[in-house]
This record gives sequence, structure tokens and C-alpha cells, in this order.
Amino acid sequence: MTAAFAGALALGGAGSAQAWEPTKPIEFVVTSGAGGGTDNFARIIQSIITKHKFTEQPIVVVNKGGGSGAEGYVYGKGAKGDPNRVIFGTNNAYLLPYVAKLGYKFSDLTPVAALALDEFLLWVKGDAPYADAKAYIDAVKAKPMGFKMGGSQSKDTDQTLTSMIQDATGVKWIYVPFQGGSAAAVQLAGGHIDSNTNNPNENIGQWKAGQVKPLCVFSPVRLAKGEPVFEGKGWGDIPTCKEAGLPLETFQMPRTVWLPADVPADAVTYYADLLEKVSKTPEWQEFVTRTAQTGKFMKGKELADFVAKDEAANKKVFENEGWIAK
Repeated sequence: MTAAFAGALALGGAGSAQAWEPTKPIEFVVTSGAGGGTDNFARIIQSIITKHKFTEQPIVVVNKGGGSGAEGYVYGKGAKGDPNRVIFGTNNAYLLPYVAKLGYKFSDLTPVAALALDEFLLWVKGDAPYADAKAYIDAVKAKPMGFKMGGSQSKDTDQTLTSMIQDATGVKWIYVPFQGGSAAAVQLAGGHIDSNTNNPNENIGQWKAGQVKPLCVFSPVRLAKGEPVFEGKGWGDIPTCKEAGLPLETFQMPRTVWLPADVPADAVTYYADLLEKVSKTPEWQEFVTRTAQTGKFMKGKELADFVAKDEAANKKVFENEGWIAK
């Protein structure tokens, strides 16, 4: 991981002159299926670039979501040295190789930027008797393995967060994996599980209907104010989990962009600058507000520091749970 970031950090003194620009169509490789969070992330960026004519080259979006995104990273690896293949993902870019034997390693990718942080919330059924996160945690603590926590996939972000909550509070859930956050939302609304840790956008439909309710958000600050969602309350009214008495301050997933290994240094600078332009447009601000994400552009050292901290926290969970692929 350190080696992968070394080249990107060396670009800090490259100056504003651009020696590289794309001369053929750009391929946006999406490490998820159509309609998923990463797909929406890539396609809104494609539309903004096209609308504002930030490049003269056409952009083609290709979905490669198999293996929890590994298919897309392997596909990116296959374009070693080609800066016209841009890969869109999350922290799974550097975490997947820990938990599975895959056809790529992190050094097969070149970091470019992150544009947003996905937030995670603790949700329970809408008619659950818990007024806040502490009350729910106390109930789970009083009945170990008597409650079900649902999430997207196994050994992925939701199960990792569940493990972190258990470690921080001493509770113990039965973890039930589903094929995506939308399935976990439906299962919670139907009362088949007791809670989930879905992103805002995954549970908003059920919250609007009063079928689920958020207890806290795993962010150091409250989410941005927005339109009310249910009974006059919106995202900004949800307390942070630390406020709510749950001793786990932060769990956020970055929306990341990568290039294959061995691309020209000025191509990395080109795309970092391009994406920074995107992050400053009204369309991007509307997108992150609408999806209740936290807009945060990172490149270079700031991105490297974030990844190092996130990687260390997740690796600790993987080791404790025995998930490290041998």
C-alpha cells in the first residue's frame, strides 16, 4: 500500500502544466452492478464531465461487479500502463485482498482521488421500543445472540462495522448477510431482522414509510441538514453514535477512483484535477446532498493518510475475526 501511494505523492510538485491528456475514449470501470452505489457514483461523474465539457473525449461506463468488485479491479490490472481505463470503487480496492485470494493485489492499482464518504447508520424497525441507540444496545447486551443484525454480504463493510460495534460495546448479534443493502432494508422493514447498518440511501424508502427508524450515525459530526424525511425529522436530526452513548465515533466508506499500475505520472495529475473540478460543481453538491453522503475530495497525502488509517482499523477486525485469507 505504501508503494502504491508513493508515486501519487511524488506528484505534489508537478506544477499546473499538463503534459498528458486523453486522446481516445475513456473507459469508466465500475466495480459494482448497474444501479449500485458505485455505479451511481461513476455515472454522475460521467454526466457532469460531459455536461461541462471537461474533456473532449467520450466516456464509456462498463460494469464489472463480480466478486464483490474484484472483477473490476482485475480488469483494471489488465490495462497496466493504460491511463484511459479509470476504475471506480470504494475501500474494497485495498481491503478485498485481505479476505480473499484474488487475481490482483493493491500494488496493481494507482490511487487518484476520493470524492465522498458513505455514511453508516444504526437502524431498527419503525415500531421498535428503543428511543435511542443506548437503549437498543442495552437490550442486545442483556440477551447475547438473541438479536439479528442484517447486512450486505459477508466479510464486507456491514459485517466489519457490526464486529466493531460488538468490540466497542460487548454486545453479540447473530449476523445475517444478504445480497445488498436493499435486501437488508426489506428484511428489517418486515421484522425478519432486528437492525441493520445501512447507508442513508439504502433505507430512505422504508424510513419515509415509517417502517424503520435511524438511531445514530457513525460520523464525527451530524449529517447535513436537508428536507424532512419522516414526521418532521431529516438526516441532520439524527445524533452521532458518540452523542448517543455508543463508543464508536467513526465508520465511513470512501468513494474512490484508481488507474492501473505504471501509468504516466501526469495522467494521475490530469484525472485528480478533473475530479476536483467535478467535486466543485453544483451538480455534484446536489448529488451528495440527495444521497446523504459527505462530500470530501482527497488526493495525494490526504488520501494516503485516510487509506492508511482505514486499512489499519479494518485489518484489525479481519485478524480478530479470522477472516485473513491464507
